[in-house]
Amino acid sequence: MTIDAILMLLKKLVDVLLVWMVLYYILKSLRKNVKMVLLFKGILFIIALQIVSDVLNLATIGYLIDYAIMWGPLAMIIIFQPEIRNVLEQLGRSQLLGRHKTLTVDERERVVYEIVQSLEYLRKSRIGALIIIERDHSLSEYIDKSKKIYADISSELLISIFFPNNPLHDGGLIIQGDKITSAGAIFPSSENLKISKRLGTRHRAALGIAEATDCISVVCSEETGRLSVAVSSELHYNLTVDEVKLMLLEELRPKKSILLDEDDEEGENNEVSDQDN
Repeated sequence: MTIDAILMLLKKLVDVLLVWMVLYYILKSLRKNVKMVLLFKGILFIIALQIVSDVLNLATIGYLIDYAIMWGPLAMIIIFQPEIRNVLEQLGRSQLLGRHKTLTVDERERVVYEIVQSLEYLRKSRIGALIIIERDHSLSEYIDKSKKIYADISSELLISIFFPNNPLHDGGLIIQGDKITSAGAIFPSSENLKISKRLGTRHRAALGIAEATDCISVVCSEETGRLSVAVSSELHYNLTVDEVKLMLLEELRPKKSILLDEDDEEGENNEVSDQDN
C-alpha cells in the first residue's frame, strides 16, 4: 500500500469519526431537551407519512408533505432558534479534556463529607438549599451572573449561605472541584411535563440545569426537608442522607482511564470501602 493510499484512508477515517462525533453530541443534547425531542418525533412522523404516501400513491398528502419538506428546515430554524442556540452553547461549554478538576480519592471523600454534613443539618432544620456540582460541562455562564466566593468547602459555610434571611439563600450554590465558586446563581427551570406539580422552583431549577449540562444537583426541600438529587436529566426524589452520599461518591468518581491498570483501580475501590466503614 502506497503512502498516498494510506493518507487517503486516514482522511476518510477522520471524516467518518468527525461525523459520528457531531451526531453523538447532537443526539446527546437532543435527549436532554424536551422540545427538541418533540421536534424529532414530528420529523419522524412526517417521514412516515411520506413513505405511506409513496406506497399508496396519495397525490394530495404527498404534495403537502413535499411542500413541508421544502420549507420545513427554514421554518424550524426560525421557530426553534432558542433550542438550536442552546444545543450549540452546550457544545461550546463541553470541556473535551475532562472536568474542571479531577479529584483524588481523599478530596472526593472530603467534599462529599462536607456536603452530607451540611445536608443533615439543613434537612433537620427544614432549610431550603440548592447545591450544583460542576463536572465536564462548564457552568461559567451561571457563575458570571452570581456572587463569586471561591472558598474551601465546609459544612459550616454551606449552612451559613443557605441560612434564612441570608441574601444568597434563594439562589443556587456552585461547586467546582473542591471549591465553592459562587452562590446566588439562577438556573433555568425544567419544562419536563412529568414533574410533579407539588415540587417547587428549587427542584425544577435543579432538574433544569441537570438537563442542560452534566452537573449534579442536590436539593433540600424547605417545606418537607426531603433530599433529592438531579443527574443525567433525572430527578431522584426523597432520598436518605446515605443514599445521597453514595450517589455523590459514584457520580464524582473520575472517568476510567486506559492508563489505569486493574490493580490500581481495585486499590482505589478498597480504599473508598474502608473509609465508608
